[in-house]
Formats: sequence, structure tokens, C-alpha cells
Amino acid sequence: MMLKEKCSTTDAEWEERQKTRQLEMEACSKALAVLSSDDAHDLFTKTFNPAFVQTEARSERRSKAAAVLSSVAKKLNSPRLSAIAAKVRLDAFTKVKKAIDDMVAQLLKEKADEIKHKDFCVEEFNTNQLQTEKKDREKEDLIALIEDLELTIKTLTSEIETLKSEVAEMQVQMKRAGEDREKQNKEFQQTVADQRASQKLLTAALNILKGFYEKKAAFLQKQEPAGPPPPPGFKEYKKNAAAGGVMGMIQQIINDAKAMEAEAIRAEEDAQKAYEDFVKETNASIETKTKEIINKSEEKAKAETDLTQANEDKEAVLLELEQLSNYNAELHQSCDFVMKNFEIRQTARDEEIEALKQAKAILSGADFEALLQAS
Repeated sequence: MMLKEKCSTTDAEWEERQKTRQLEMEACSKALAVLSSDDAHDLFTKTFNPAFVQTEARSERRSKAAAVLSSVAKKLNSPRLSAIAAKVRLDAFTKVKKAIDDMVAQLLKEKADEIKHKDFCVEEFNTNQLQTEKKDREKEDLIALIEDLELTIKTLTSEIETLKSEVAEMQVQMKRAGEDREKQNKEFQQTVADQRASQKLLTAALNILKGFYEKKAAFLQKQEPAGPPPPPGFKEYKKNAAAGGVMGMIQQIINDAKAMEAEAIRAEEDAQKAYEDFVKETNASIETKTKEIINKSEEKAKAETDLTQANEDKEAVLLELEQLSNYNAELHQSCDFVMKNFEIRQTARDEEIEALKQAKAILSGADFEALLQAS
């Protein structure tokens, strides 16, 4: 902003100085025309004090110096040199020499100022170009970073949703497995209860049968008392032939019931262990995936923060590029004319300075012909 303000002030001063200089040149040209007229010459000749009338040699030097200045003024179209040429013809030597010295100093200052302005323009154009290239690279890097962050956020969002879906599915499966396990346990308990009740009932029946048949067998095996045999009566009471088969069948059913109970217990233990393993593995998987969700959520949050910062940085870089572009346009307005015409203007000033120095040398008594040959 300071640079813009300085350049704006410099441009305003430049325009004002150019305008003032142009008015000064026009005034000098008009004054020169008036002072160079025949009437003015006759009037000056009549009014001059004879004590101050220039000698012939001094008049000749005036003419030669004025000729040098007029020739260069015409070549360069310089009203300033034309005005000095008029002063050479009319003013006193001391005053003329001072005017020449002042103009040489002014021209040297203008030359130095223009060189400084040109150096400033070259440096500012180079700096502007380097800064623009740097900001362009920053912009491209930020655009690439933004694209990467957006892709990362999209990928993480998808992965998080997948993990959440998997966790929810595992929780549903674990709930279903718990319900199935509860149902199986109830069936197991009912089966064991049924088998044990059957065993109890059958054992009671078997014990009744065993009590009867074992008691009868013991009675039949009693020894007969000594003496004559009793008279014939009822035939011998024999055990029902089918009794052994029924008791064996009951015992087999009891054995089968026990085996079924044992099998049910083993199946229940296996099912419970499988359920517990499933719950343990599922919980471990849920814990792992939950940690992944947390980690990916933190990574996503960081990526979103980085994306926000990257977008802000990109906007800042775009603003700086716009400012650099505007400043470049201002530099062109301020510098293009100077840089394009720099050599021509510097050469013209050098010729003006040289003409003024030659005129001063002539006025100081230098050989005009020698100066022409040297130039």
C-alpha cells in the first residue's frame, strides 16, 4: 500500500512537473520570439549604457554560443535550450553562465531521477514476476492438496459408514445368538427333566417287578421238611417267561434315557462353549472396529480442518495474485513510457548538457572550431 501511495504521488508530481515545464517552455519560446525581434534589438541598442556595451569579441562569443544552443535546440526540439540561447544573446555573462549551470544541474538531476525511476521499475517488475510465479506455485500446490483432502475425507466417510454397519450387524447377530442360546437352554432343561422323570418312573416300575420276582424265586427255593412227601396238590408255580423281557426292556429304556440325558448335557456344554466363544470373538471384533471408527473419525476431523485451512489459504493466495496483477498494471502505466523511451531521453539530455557545456566554454573564451571538432 505504501508503494502504491508513493507511486501514485510520484505520478501526480510527474504530471504536474511535465505540465509546468511545458508552460515554462512555451513562455520561454514566446519571450524568445519577442526578444529576438528587430524592434527589440534596436531598442536594446539605444537604451544600453555605453559602459556596458559588449566588445566585438564578446559579441562574437555570444553569437557562437547562441548558435550552438540553437542548433541543438532545433535538433532536439528543446524549448529550454532555445530559452538559454536567448539569454546568451541578451543577458550578462555572469547571469548567463549561472543559468547554464542551473540548467545543467537540472538536467543531471532529471537524468539521475529517470535512471532511478527506471531501476525502480526494473526491480519492481522482476519482484512482481517472482512473487507472481511463487504464488502461482502455491495456488497449484493448494489445489492439489484440496483435491487430496477431499478424496481422503470421502474415503474415510465411506470406511466409517462400512465399519458402523458391520458393528451394527455383529450386534444384531450376537443378540440373535443370545436368543437362540436361551431357547436351546430351555429345550435342554426340558429334555433333561423329561429324561430324568422317565428314568425315575421306569426305575420305580422296574423295582416293583424285581421285588416281586426276586421274592417269589426265594420262596420256591426253600427246602422241603423231612418226612413223607405231601399229597399232590397244585402244580409248581413258575415265573412268567415274558417277565424277563419286559424288565430287560424297561432297563434298556432307562439306559437309553440316561444316555440321552448325557448326550443332551454334552450338547448343552458344547453349545454354551460355542456361544461364549462367539460372544467373545464378536465383542473383540466390535471393540477393534469401534477403535477403527474412532481413529478414522479423528483422521477425518483433522482432514476437514486441514481442508478448511487449505481453502482459506487458497483464497488468500488468489487475493494476493489479484493484488500482484493490479500492481503490475499500475507499474505498466507508470513505467512503460520511461522504459520504452529511456535511451532516447537519456541521449537527448546528454546532448543538451553537452551543448550547454560547449556554450559556457565558448562564453568563457574557448575556441569554437576546436569544440566543434572535438564534438
